[in-house]
Amino acid sequence: MVLDHQHEYPSQWKAIESISQKLSINHETLRVWVRRAETDAGERPGLTTDERARMRELERENKELRRANEMAGSGGGRKRPPSKLAVRDAELVVEIRRVYEENLFVYGADKIWAQLNREGIRVARCTVERLMRAEGLSGARRGKAFTITTHSDDRLSRPADFVERQCRAPAPDRLWVADLTYVKTHVGWVYVAFIIDVYSRMIVGWQASRSLRSDLAIDALEMAVWNRRRAGRSLDQLFHHSDMGVQYLSIRYSERLADDDIVASVGSKGDSFDNAMAESFNGLYKWELIYKQGPWRGLDDVEFATMTYVDWFNHRRRHGEITNDATYTTPAEAEADYYRQNHPAEEAITQ
Repeated sequence: MVLDHQHEYPSQWKAIESISQKLSINHETLRVWVRRAETDAGERPGLTTDERARMRELERENKELRRANEMAGSGGGRKRPPSKLAVRDAELVVEIRRVYEENLFVYGADKIWAQLNREGIRVARCTVERLMRAEGLSGARRGKAFTITTHSDDRLSRPADFVERQCRAPAPDRLWVADLTYVKTHVGWVYVAFIIDVYSRMIVGWQASRSLRSDLAIDALEMAVWNRRRAGRSLDQLFHHSDMGVQYLSIRYSERLADDDIVASVGSKGDSFDNAMAESFNGLYKWELIYKQGPWRGLDDVEFATMTYVDWFNHRRRHGEITNDATYTTPAEAEADYYRQNHPAEEAITQ
């Protein structure tokens, strides 16, 4: 139904929201169905429903073959059965490919190894690395620098820099960082604004547009505030840090921050470390999604893919920089752990 009627809405996401309400189903469930239908139709990368069913069938056949070989033995001129190592490798390859595909084809050996062990599949990291190399699988690697999309205006007054390169926070909703990036499509540039919680790396707000208007940044801020307010979070101690882009120094943006008593912080001009966390995220976004799945048709295409990426990034992508001991966790798990330890009577809710 979404695919048939999405042309009647400004974007596919708007169609999903509207139709899910009419059908009384969760919009996230409908989004997953749409993505699966697009994969089955060959419009998006990934395993189709038939391919997944075939993979499960191959796993079953592999287990049956293993049992048959163990029963048959190695006598009577028969072919020597595969070794235990070969059988184990074949089983692991199926699991490695599954994790690789479920995580947008960007995980390297470290994260696949961590995810498999988290699921109870005990395997050595060197084994994962060996099998990935044999299968031609590799994680996403960032390379070139990116074009600046925020432009400063020395005539605009700007708030002080309260961060001063110390991009750390003791708890969620103490420090947000914001930045813009761009995506080339068949019909022109699409610009995407993100707001990230420094404590957990959670993407709390984002928005996409065909122009670098100030409303783009404001819409991302509106989403961030709405998400946190909906979850019952307090923004009383929140700082919002950005570079000197005119989008973030506009009067409307400053007023919107003031409406929620959010303290604005703006970095110094020409400082490559000024907003490093937000710029680093933009690099991840490019290499894990935009370059991997392009070329892109237009705004709707980028918007829907970004929505899917944000959900994966917040709830399933493993990060090694969140915890002090460098163990892998997700932004949602990091925030849930924080509220579990510091506010045990409250249930941690994440978007």
